[in-house]
Amino acid sequence: MAKYRKLGKTASQRKALLRNQATMLIQHGKIRTTEARAKEVRKIVESLIAMAVREKDNYEEVTIKAKVARKDKDGKRVKEVKDGKKVTVYDEVEKTIKKDKPSRLHARHQMLKVLYPVKEVPAEGTGRKKNTKQLDLADKLFTEIAPKYTERKGGYTRIIKIGPRKGDAAMEVLIELV
Repeated sequence: MAKYRKLGKTASQRKALLRNQATMLIQHGKIRTTEARAKEVRKIVESLIAMAVREKDNYEEVTIKAKVARKDKDGKRVKEVKDGKKVTVYDEVEKTIKKDKPSRLHARHQMLKVLYPVKEVPAEGTGRKKNTKQLDLADKLFTEIAPKYTERKGGYTRIIKIGPRKGDAAMEVLIELV
């Protein structure tokens, strides 16, 4: 008996499909797909969430000093002339950052092996490269999703049958985070 469904695809295609669907499920909270694919995606996502729940509080807060460019009222960098050159003015500020402990860092790397990098484009600024921002889905798993499931021991996803698809009569389902 096979350990996984082959989904009628080669190994690389299957891996890419499942990674993409797992990424979209974590980003959006629910996706619509076929039953066989949903059951495979469920295995991947449940293991990622379990890892996030296990390691969610495994960090230390560290205060660091950072140089930040001073900005004027328009949001542009302030420059001053030194030795005949325009130089940006920097201020020192103290920031508190979360520093992952080794086991959480390892969990983050395992998550990033599965999840694709996602860029979010705001609706009002479409077509502009500077408006896009990189989403950190591993951080979303640790900060937003894992705290909801601390008391729960598995069963983080739910599959709801929608009905047969019109074209090929494959059973369509909605897989969502509980």
